[in-house]
Amino acid sequence: MKILVCISNVPDTTSKINFTEGDTKFDTNGVQFVINPNDEFGLTRAMWFKEKQGATVHIATVGEASVEPTMRKALAIGADEAIRVNAVPADGFFVAEQLAHIIKDGAYDLVIAGRESIDYNGGMVPGILASLLGMNFVNSCINLEVDGNTATAVREIDGGKETLQTTLPLIIGGQKGLVEESDLKIPNMRGIMMARKKTLTVVEPIEATKATNDAKFDKPAAKGAVKLVDSVDELVNLLHNEAKVI
Repeated sequence: MKILVCISNVPDTTSKINFTEGDTKFDTNGVQFVINPNDEFGLTRAMWFKEKQGATVHIATVGEASVEPTMRKALAIGADEAIRVNAVPADGFFVAEQLAHIIKDGAYDLVIAGRESIDYNGGMVPGILASLLGMNFVNSCINLEVDGNTATAVREIDGGKETLQTTLPLIIGGQKGLVEESDLKIPNMRGIMMARKKTLTVVEPIEATKATNDAKFDKPAAKGAVKLVDSVDELVNLLHNEAKVI
């Protein structure tokens, strides 16, 4: 089985976020970037297929050279090869078109993408990929088993879970539950050294139209002042007379 894991390079959630040029551009200065968590769950599941079923695992990312440390981490975790599309990931439509081109050329049996990235939370790429390629698709996937050409997937739905059976080739939008956080792999020294020797292919983007535009970014409103009280009676009085919630 040949697997492609789509990797997004996203800011660590602990990073302090700022914007420039009149709040129209994201300021990357001082920001630590990591593998998108939903993609990391997918990569870990792909490594399970590699260890248990002898699958070949490739990763693909749309981004400039600055994303390569993140890609090298994925290689250190155990991916066999990496492909970087040398372009700024303008929006979900653009990214999906670039990845679709790679998937067509690579003839992959299984494509694992994160349900959404934690930077823009668009949640578009896996579904657009499936539409562009005419492949079976399961979103919000929390478990996946493959037996020959048959895949059994469990996805999260409102109020519960749904089990589906389909055939390869297949695209999934994965999330936590595909593996547990305790299953995530931390690269060891041997993996880091081997990653330096693995193939990281850089390809130029195909022509694609950016379908959306970011007009302006706004930070969440600052938290209001906190008032400390010493007694239950004072708290009740404030809730009743000042906050007027009781």
